[in-house]
Amino acid sequence: MTNSATTRRRRVLVVGLGISGIATALRLHRLGWEPVILERAAGRRRGGYAVALFGTGVASAARLGVLDAVGNRLGPPVQTFEIDRSGRRRKGMGLPDLPGGPRLVLRGDVENALYSALPADLEIRFATSPVAIAQDERGVDVTMNNSATGATTSERFDLVVGADGLRSTVRKLVFGPHERFMHPMNYMIGACVLSRPIHGHKTSDGLVMAEAGRSAWVFPFVNHNPTVLFSYRVDDVAAQFRRPAVDSVRAAFAPEPAGPVLSQLFDDYAAADERLFDSVEQVRMERWHQGRVVLLGDAAWCLTLYSGMGASTGMAGGELLGNMLEKHPDDLRRGLSEWEAKLRPFTASLQQTATTMRQLFTPSGELQRIVRATIIRLSNSPIAPLVRRLVRPGGLTELDIVAA
Repeated sequence: MTNSATTRRRRVLVVGLGISGIATALRLHRLGWEPVILERAAGRRRGGYAVALFGTGVASAARLGVLDAVGNRLGPPVQTFEIDRSGRRRKGMGLPDLPGGPRLVLRGDVENALYSALPADLEIRFATSPVAIAQDERGVDVTMNNSATGATTSERFDLVVGADGLRSTVRKLVFGPHERFMHPMNYMIGACVLSRPIHGHKTSDGLVMAEAGRSAWVFPFVNHNPTVLFSYRVDDVAAQFRRPAVDSVRAAFAPEPAGPVLSQLFDDYAAADERLFDSVEQVRMERWHQGRVVLLGDAAWCLTLYSGMGASTGMAGGELLGNMLEKHPDDLRRGLSEWEAKLRPFTASLQQTATTMRQLFTPSGELQRIVRATIIRLSNSPIAPLVRRLVRPGGLTELDIVAA
């Protein structure tokens, strides 16, 4: 007679239906685990903003079997221009110009590709969040609440993965309050898909308006409307959330007249069905796992969009977790420890990179704006290849964290 204790599939609760969570569930399912995914939203989020996939993300997507589905929305010829409020423009440097041939896609492209690869029988519970987590040596008891029905249930799992973003519920329940781990960079971001291309510009034109303490980026895509990213420096983050997002964004670029491009961007942002508006924070933790609970993606290390590596590292981190659990099938503690040991130096480097790359996205002051403008001019000079390598996210080289 077969011993059911030795044949039972191990259950993993993955909290968060974003890139990190789906990639983790996909990898662990292929390893023989039984994933259950919780998502606090009532349904899948359809919006998206620009995401660059460099070598780490491309390699991980290929190994997960989703690279073709992710695609690449960069189509020739793409040109990035630096512009001012009056509309004057000069040749600039955008993500497509960086070494390594990054793919420029929408966040939704990555999520859709991963989601489509999930098996049909994998259970996803929407409008559901954990409200209590208790663990012992043999498993984790999780109490969950469905916000749509009000129903509360408790179930037992072998592993819990918190991939539920910057303000992770799993992290708060198991590791402590947000303020212990979230470190503000004193910047705000806003993003949305534009309703139409920018008037007077080609659909293949990328645009950057970078001023002291504030910037607006327009990213072009093949067969899709462009997206906008607003980024600006603040002294009081909390005050930005006390009024509608569009009012805070408009105020950040005041009091000077907006001009034609900014006016169109503001109007589209105000009218967007879905928009992103949030503070920029890094998550810094001494440990990403405790017992049978592990954090992943923004919940664990939040690289911020300035790193250019959030989506790539989210996928690769989930894949690597599966690899380490496969390597140590009977020793969860060792598997999680080796996973963190391999991943932590890479993410620490990228967090440091984000603090310098932030100046390329949004110069913090007038001196930084002048330095940035000089870098952009040099990027279109005979020494352009060297300059572009120096400003590449991740530095001069990029580590394949799964193969390391």
